[in-house]
Amino acid sequence: MNEKYKEQIQAAAEHFAKLLEGQLERVERINAEGEAVDYLKLDKIVIGVCGGDGIGPVITAASREVLEYLLADEVKAGKIEFRNIDGLTIENRAAQLKAIPDGVMEELKKCDVILKGPTTTPHKGDGWPNIESANVAMRKALDLFANVRPVKVPEKGIDWTFFRENTEGSYAVGSNGVNVTPDLGVDFCVTTSEGSRRIARLAYEFAKKNGKTRVSLVTKANIIKTTDGKFLEECRGVAKDYPEIATDEWFVDIMTAKLVDEKRRGDFQVFVLPNLYGDIITDEAAEFQGGVGTAGSANIGKKYAMFEAIHGSAPRMIAEGRGKYADPCSMLRASVMLLSHIGRQAEADRLEKALDFCMFTDKKYRITGRDTGATCEQFTEYVKETLKNI
Repeated sequence: MNEKYKEQIQAAAEHFAKLLEGQLERVERINAEGEAVDYLKLDKIVIGVCGGDGIGPVITAASREVLEYLLADEVKAGKIEFRNIDGLTIENRAAQLKAIPDGVMEELKKCDVILKGPTTTPHKGDGWPNIESANVAMRKALDLFANVRPVKVPEKGIDWTFFRENTEGSYAVGSNGVNVTPDLGVDFCVTTSEGSRRIARLAYEFAKKNGKTRVSLVTKANIIKTTDGKFLEECRGVAKDYPEIATDEWFVDIMTAKLVDEKRRGDFQVFVLPNLYGDIITDEAAEFQGGVGTAGSANIGKKYAMFEAIHGSAPRMIAEGRGKYADPCSMLRASVMLLSHIGRQAEADRLEKALDFCMFTDKKYRITGRDTGATCEQFTEYVKETLKNI
């Protein structure tokens, strides 16, 4: 060992050892998991509503309003309860130096599903302390291992559903890298066997239940041979249980190109991706649908589920006094997924049809994020009025 760096290498090795201990404990927890919750068997479903920060409270309130409208009879009968959960603002998280304050996490765990608004994630040089993303922390704490994002543009032949592994990969310990020396920084990528299998299993089951005939596995296993290699190998193993579904494999760089290839993109149906690639690819895919403001996201585990917009908290809109013009469509799309997840498929279908009409067909109210377009409140009322005729 180079004596010059012996002390730094030892410190980095000890740091790495602690991370490995935590991940091995996590592997044991994953392997001991039971069956997924059956929401139709619950006497009451508790939906936690976290506004987040920036434009989050505005668009989350709009989505809650629409959900309460659709589920009014069950709310009145006590079968569904909406519960506000405050404290997920950047100010509170920074004050407590926690991605999710303990009291907030305690309340989250009392809910069955969560409707969550965008939250600000600090980045280097922005003045906030280095705390982990609230999304990443919630996914890990509640073991929300599957990030599911649909993108649908019929006129372009696009009907895609992305299954992004949510708790591993480059994000698993993303805030726990180490600066070995002032000139060398190292981060870590995590892949487990069961973590890879369960996301693949969910994707193939979705394909089977929804009449999909093709699943595409997306990695960079030719270069990232250990972690991406394990992910690909485990997905291949799951694919063998679904011989009726065609499986193909793509490297993430060429996949980004093929999604914009008009001759090829209509061939794709269901995708399975590690965490980082899934984050990037799904934002690209959302652009075909009109941007990240139009796409919702589901974060699914065996016990809990969280539904959110895929865009950020847009604090500048609030600073400039434009919060009331925030676009609720992404949160409303997430609400469609929430309804479907808890077994309210008829209501999910109604809301999806209403959004398709309001966003793509009629376009009576166009949201621009400024006073040149509709307010969030106007668009929300428009959706509710449309629902009356569906």
